[in-house]
Amino acid sequence: MPRVLLLGGTTEAAAMARALAEAGVDAIYSYAGRTESPVPQPLPVRVGGFGGVEGLAAHLTDESITHVIDATHPFAAQMSRNAVEACAATGIPMIALEREPWAAVKGDRWTHVPDLPGAVAALGEAPRRVFLAIGRQNLNAFDNAPQHHYLLRLVDPPTEPLALPRAEAVIARGPFTVEGDLALLQAQRIEVIVAKNAGGVGAEAKLVAARELGLPVILIDRPLVPKRQVARSVEAVMAWLNG
Repeated sequence: MPRVLLLGGTTEAAAMARALAEAGVDAIYSYAGRTESPVPQPLPVRVGGFGGVEGLAAHLTDESITHVIDATHPFAAQMSRNAVEACAATGIPMIALEREPWAAVKGDRWTHVPDLPGAVAALGEAPRRVFLAIGRQNLNAFDNAPQHHYLLRLVDPPTEPLALPRAEAVIARGPFTVEGDLALLQAQRIEVIVAKNAGGVGAEAKLVAARELGLPVILIDRPLVPKRQVARSVEAVMAWLNG
């Protein structure tokens, strides 16, 4: 019988966890621990890091893991890199459950940038009202652009004052709706959106709302990860696991 380590923290990971539990697969769900109130899962859960590649490799061996499923966020690149290296070192098969990136359609006003500094530069010098939809981990990248007013959307309330001098936060957990994001953007008089190209449907509403309002979007491209086997659906991962 397989024993699976599911690296999670996403909507896709939750769906994967349900499928594993329903199939009676021996599996452990791993959270990074960045969310104070994670969604309950139907699998045993561990929280926290592993201690880099060596720590993860040791964990895989110690816990008799036979398969690894990486269903982390597309921007959790370090975790994905560590998983690729640890699985290569231990000979444990691994697959990534990865959502398709978003692609522009007619009416979108997207500017693609390679990273956070690129997004800061793309905002320009003139003050703007910015919907900064990147989570709370990378806010310090915008310290060099304090002239803008930033609206943040966070899962957990901030435990200390926001580092950016002109910022406010709304607390909400996705998935979000187009109607809700239209109302938010209009009420906050947002002029531009900064977002990561996470893909998926849970956070796509802001892009649809931006299209309807004619707002520009600065979209940060996904970081590179080593070559690995990728699946686009839970069903494909289950077929791999049972293959």
